[in-house]
Amino acid sequence: METFKVKEFNIGELKGISSKTIEEHLKLYKGYVNNANVIFNKLQELKSDPEKNAYILAETQRRLGFEFGGMRNHEYYFSSLSLGSKEINKEGELYKKIIEDWGSFETFLEHFKFVAMTRGIGWSMLYFDKHSNKLIISWLDEQHIGHLAGASIVLALDMWEHSYYLDYVPAEKKKYIEAFFANLNWEVIEENFNSIF
Repeated sequence: METFKVKEFNIGELKGISSKTIEEHLKLYKGYVNNANVIFNKLQELKSDPEKNAYILAETQRRLGFEFGGMRNHEYYFSSLSLGSKEINKEGELYKKIIEDWGSFETFLEHFKFVAMTRGIGWSMLYFDKHSNKLIISWLDEQHIGHLAGASIVLALDMWEHSYYLDYVPAEKKKYIEAFFANLNWEVIEENFNSIF
């Protein structure tokens, strides 16, 4: 049963991120979708006898977080690079919230990029927490470790080496971060933010 479907993204030629990188990266995304489906179906099968299948059920359940996280995180990422780069709307609610929480757009960007430089594999994420009415920048290990409970993803930057190694050596990942922001469609990010309310 195909519970989760591969999404299509309209990503044109990007500055500083090659078509080959996007092509290979999309294959990885499709793998996450496929694996999430396989695991989801396996869980349905195993739960028919939870006592007998206790160990494998628990380990399969644990793996779902990784594959599902990989699927969804990449959907945020690729969507934000779709339909060409667009600047943030300075009259929009997201921009106003950034100014309210960080004082300036430049300060916000500087901190987000700083978090993206964290050593290891993972994601630099911008979340919105409705409970505190705050935008929160956080590091996410792998695809699933450290998601902020109850918070919604607004912006996701993939910092696994597979997202840039064809274009930049690991020591140049700062160039990749700059390329990501040069190609970012802020309209998509604003839509992510506005859809939370």
